[in-house]
Amino acid sequence: MNQSTDAALLVIDVQKGLDDPGQGARNNPDAEKRIAELLAAWRAAGKPVIHVQHMSTEPQSKLRPGLPGNAIKEEALPIAGEPLFQKNVNSAFIGTDLESYLRAKGIQSLVVVGLTTAHCLSTSVRMAANLGFDVTVVADATATHARRAVDGTTYSPELIHNVELAALKDEFATIRNTRELLAEVDESLPARTV
Repeated sequence: MNQSTDAALLVIDVQKGLDDPGQGARNNPDAEKRIAELLAAWRAAGKPVIHVQHMSTEPQSKLRPGLPGNAIKEEALPIAGEPLFQKNVNSAFIGTDLESYLRAKGIQSLVVVGLTTAHCLSTSVRMAANLGFDVTVVADATATHARRAVDGTTYSPELIHNVELAALKDEFATIRNTRELLAEVDESLPARTV
């Protein structure tokens, strides 16, 4: 199956608060650019796009409603007709109508991008797979932050990102890159006349 020809693009938590220096070092500074490219391609092809926004209930979170960090970044803003599901836990499927929306629309395949690889993206991907959806994660259209282990060791964001993708690979999702998916979407478009 060609994932890109029938899949919805699911854009998770591309929010300003995740740029806060308190989050720690981040990998893949081009993730938002890749997300914007995929959004443009999905929209041009008339394919479904779905957005998720984290509405934190944690007192110290930059993603709390009403704070500037809660805002979705320019590169990933929804446009008219694109649904936005708001959540306050890591999974996009808990406390939202995302699953029922996908089932009502007959959407079986998801191409997932967003922030962060090790948190809301991973949790949502795992749950989507467990609910029976076909999932593709776009490796270069997601990013994560450095993490500190129980023993105090700090793991680089690139290591965290790669380990998380390795854990998702095959068990929960297919891992692809933006270039591959853009080529498939382009091939699915009707031939242009000059």
